[in-house]
Order: sequence, then C-alpha cells, then structure tokens
Amino acid sequence: MDKQQLSKDILKLVGGEENIDQVTHCMTRLRFNLNDNKKADKATLKNTPGVMGVMENGGQFQVIIGNDVPIVYNALVGNMSKSPNADNATSSASTGEKKKRNPVSALFDFISGIFTPILPAITGAGMIKGIVAILVALGWLSDTSSTYIILSAIGDGAFYFLPIILAISAARKLGSNMYIGAALAAGIMHPTITALLAEGDSTFAGIKVIAATYSSTVIPIILAIWIASYVEKAVDRVTHASLKLLVVPTVTLLIMVPLTLMTVGPLGTVLGNGLSGGISWLFDNMSIFASILIGGTMSLLIITGMHYALLPIVVGSMTTLGYDFIIPLMFAANLAQGGAAFGVGLRSRNSKTKSLAYSTGLTAVMGITEPAMYGINMKFKKPFIAALIGGAIAGGFMGIFNVKSYVITGLAGLPSVAAFISPAISTLLYALAGGLIAIVAAAVLTYILGFQEENASEPVAAPAAEPATPAATSATETEEAKAQDEQVFSPITGEVKPLSEVPDPAFSEEIMGKGFAIQPSEGRVVSPINGTVFSLSKSGHAIGLVSDTGAEMLIHIGIDTVKLKGQFFSPKVQAGAKVTVGDVLMEFDREQIEKAGYTTITPVIITNMHQYESIESAGRTTIKEKDLLFTAKA
Repeated sequence: MDKQQLSKDILKLVGGEENIDQVTHCMTRLRFNLNDNKKADKATLKNTPGVMGVMENGGQFQVIIGNDVPIVYNALVGNMSKSPNADNATSSASTGEKKKRNPVSALFDFISGIFTPILPAITGAGMIKGIVAILVALGWLSDTSSTYIILSAIGDGAFYFLPIILAISAARKLGSNMYIGAALAAGIMHPTITALLAEGDSTFAGIKVIAATYSSTVIPIILAIWIASYVEKAVDRVTHASLKLLVVPTVTLLIMVPLTLMTVGPLGTVLGNGLSGGISWLFDNMSIFASILIGGTMSLLIITGMHYALLPIVVGSMTTLGYDFIIPLMFAANLAQGGAAFGVGLRSRNSKTKSLAYSTGLTAVMGITEPAMYGINMKFKKPFIAALIGGAIAGGFMGIFNVKSYVITGLAGLPSVAAFISPAISTLLYALAGGLIAIVAAAVLTYILGFQEENASEPVAAPAAEPATPAATSATETEEAKAQDEQVFSPITGEVKPLSEVPDPAFSEEIMGKGFAIQPSEGRVVSPINGTVFSLSKSGHAIGLVSDTGAEMLIHIGIDTVKLKGQFFSPKVQAGAKVTVGDVLMEFDREQIEKAGYTTITPVIITNMHQYESIESAGRTTIKEKDLLFTAKA
C-alpha cells in the first residue's frame, strides 16, 4: 500500500486542504476538525484501500487507518501548505470545534455515553430473565417456587432500580458527582415516597407533588441529573473550598429531590410513556411497514451512530410494556450482514477473501457486525445493499408475526435468542425463522448481484485477477510458520472487561484487533511482553509494542483521551526502547482523567491477528500487573 498516495486520496476526499481546520492522529485514526463535514466524501473514503472505516463523533471526522496512521499522517501533512497541528491551534479554532458540535451529535454522544457503560448490568439481568423463562417453559422450574422468586429478583433488580444505575452513569458523563446523582435517584425511589405518591394527594412546602412511579423509568432521572449537574456546579462555584464537602451535596439534594418530584419527574414520565406508547401504536397499526423500514435501515443507523437514539425507547418499552419490537429488528439486520458476508465467501475465488468473509460472517451472526460491514460488505458495496434488503425482508416477516423481545440483550445475535422466549414458544420459533430468512436472503442476493473483487481494499486481500506468485506464497507460508503462541501479561491492575464494553466501535467491534480491556484501579502501565516500544503517541495515551516473537500490540489508555493533549500522562520510555515484562511504560492520573470527563477503560489488543488463530483468556475478572491476561494462539 502506497501511503503517500493514500494520504493524497484522503486529503482530496475530506474536501481538500481548504476544508481542514485541524487534523491530528491517535494510535489508530486520523482525527479531522473539518470546516464542513458535508464536503467530505464519506462513502468513497470507506471504500478506499487502506481505510478501515470512517466515523463522526461529536463533530470530529475520524478516518480509521490502523498501525500505519503515523506514516499516513506525516504524508498528509507533507502534502499541505499550512501546518494543521492541533497543538498549535488558536483559541478561535477551539471555539470553532464547539460551534460545529451540533445538538444532534451532542445528543447522540450523551445518550451513548450514558447507556454504553450500563449495558453489562442490564444485559446480565436480562439474560437471567431469559434463562428463567426457558426453565419455566421447559417445565424444569415452577413459577411459584422460592428458587423462581429469587432468580426473578436477580433478573428484575437492575430494571427496578434502573434510575439509580442511570443516575450514576449520567452524572459521570456530565462531569458531576456520581454519588450525589445516586442519592437523588434513591430519594425519589424511597419506599416511603413511593407509598406517599401512590396516595395521590401530597404536597411539599404547600406545593402539590404530582403522583408518578419512578421504578424502571429512564427519562425522568436523565432529565433530573442533567439539571442537577448545573445546580451542583453553580453551588460549587460560590462555596468556599473548606465547606464544599458539606454544602454542595446538601444544597443540591435539597433543591433537586423536591424539584424532581414536583416537575421534572412527572414531565419525564409523560415523555417516556409517550415514546413507548407511540412505538407500541406504530407496531400495532403499521407493523409490517415499520418492521420493513427499521429492519432495512438498522445497519445504516448503526454506522451513523443514530441507533443510540433508540436505546431510551428500547429500555422504556421493556420496563413499561414488558417487551420491545426494535431488538428483533436489530437481530434481523445483524444476521443479514452475516449472510451477505457468507455470500461473498461463496462467490469469491480468492482464498484470503473467502477466509475473511466466512470468519467475519460468523462474528456478525453472533451479534458483532462491524468486521463484516467494514471489512467485507461495504468494501464490495453490493453485498452491503444485499444485507439491507435481507434485513428488510426478515423485518417484514417478524412484523407479520408480531415478534417481540422480552429481554434486553447486549449483542443482537444468535447467543441472545433467549430474549424471544415468551409464554408462547411460537415467538422464539418465528424469531429464529426470521433470522434464517435474513441470512439466506442476504447470501443469495449477494451471490446473484455479484461484486468486483478487484475493488476490494487492503483488508479483503489482493485482487483475484492477480494471483500470488509462488515466491510470494512461499513467503506468506514462511511468515505464518514462524508465528508462535504469545503470552500477554497484564499491563495494568484493575478489572478485566471484554472489548465489547469499550465505548468505541473501533475497539468494541474488534476492527483494530482482538484482546481484552482493563478498567484500571491504579495509574500505571507496565510492559505486557518482552519486546520493543515501536510507537508512543505524542499525547501519551497510547503505546505500540512488538514482541520478540512478532506480536504487534496496542495499549490505549482511555477513550478520546487524545484530546487531553498529554495532560495527566507521564511516559517513562521512548519509542525504540527494549522492554521486558513488568518494565514501567507510563504513569497517568486516573482520577484527574475521569474528572475531566473521560473513561479510563484501556484496550489491550493484538493488532496483527492475521498471524494468529484465536485469543485465549486467562479467565481472570480482576488482575494485577504481570498476571497472565491472555494467550494469542498461533
């Protein structure tokens, strides 16, 4: 891949030098602040060889490159007549960035930032509800037994106390105190308050308190925490430092709990019930049309990030109605992406394309779609269209048979089929049939429509019309033969998380590579392997290493922490340094980074996964420095 030519292509496709206000890069992507995002040719960029994906986040235009991003960045800057370095940006540029952050982008960022961290809690609780439903449906568990009651409480607990969980997440996203937020939610959900509101005739200081139920609700607490963040910060500004601990939480709670009970909560309840009722009406009266439309466009919503706007609706419907219509359509759309990738594998005559198509297709039907979307379907164009049509066909089928989800699942794929179990087993059967229709329809359409394999980008392998020479094949085989199992030890002390919990699709969908993430409990990073530091970001948030046996690794401290421009990071090595397991690479101020509004969850991934068969976890949920984290199996 000619990086010089790639940089010229990117410069042209983002609208030219005159459209670039600022550009910088992190370890994996170019980050543009464009004067007008609409001037960028996103569709062509996504299909440009060497580009792994394109994202827009908070008004910033991001082009995912991978490990070669520093080379592409330097070539890009070299082709520009002015310096675009963000470090030299003026205050007006910073103001311009805020101006370009339109309300819709800010809303999607806010919603995703709230719901992404809590998905493990509600997903785990939801799956337990699904397991209980299976046991009852099979007659293995009585719905009157104490075991059933306890298991049901475990499954229902996260949903009943959802306002408290959301309060913590929303407060963290807004940069306010999470525990004040939790106390606010606990106040409005206190059993005494609940009983008082149930009576329907209550007042506070002579002002009527409107009756409402807050358990299992979404919008009331989000509105309350949003307003509380302004109250808390205003009180903090006018309070002397010696009194902040006493005054700020006291005044905030005294203002916000009554205000929530009297105005904010009832308003949020009306809005939440209206959204849930509206969706229910739409599917009751226009079920087939709505299902075809959403099933066919869900993948587009995921790509643009607009699917985050559906999260409050899904959670609200589930908690108020007991079921949801949107998750089945996500299920159909995801399986259609997998089917389209399978269709590419069936038609392709290139062995590497076949292998990549089948592997990404399998991950898509398991609920992780981005590798198939970005790596195969969107690169070849027509398979992506076939996937959209397959999702629409399957969505229409599910609409005809009124398929609902009774559980919120983290990944809408085959592992989540328990979500469709209801008192009538037919719902599950119709959901499985719809999923099969999505796979088959997308695969058949892909095979019929065909695709031009010579237009495939770098991740899809070389053109089929130019088969590898015997010498090239021999070199590839030699490289693979040299691959060895690589033990990766933990670079950080903390909690081990799956990559799916990282709030960034480039990591959560394994576009950049495979591995695990760690939620740090300490602010230090040590080397996880014996090898060499091959890159260290200028901002200090990301470290690239290559092991002595050839494993290429990325340690990415936090998400979007590149925006801190090195603040709170203290590198202890330089690029080119030889390291052994346990050598200190970086120190960072975890608390200050989180206080600035950034998550510190840290992906630890292998980026050259083409040399390895799989990742094998060491099975730890909490981990210390130098404990075995995972093994890359060659």
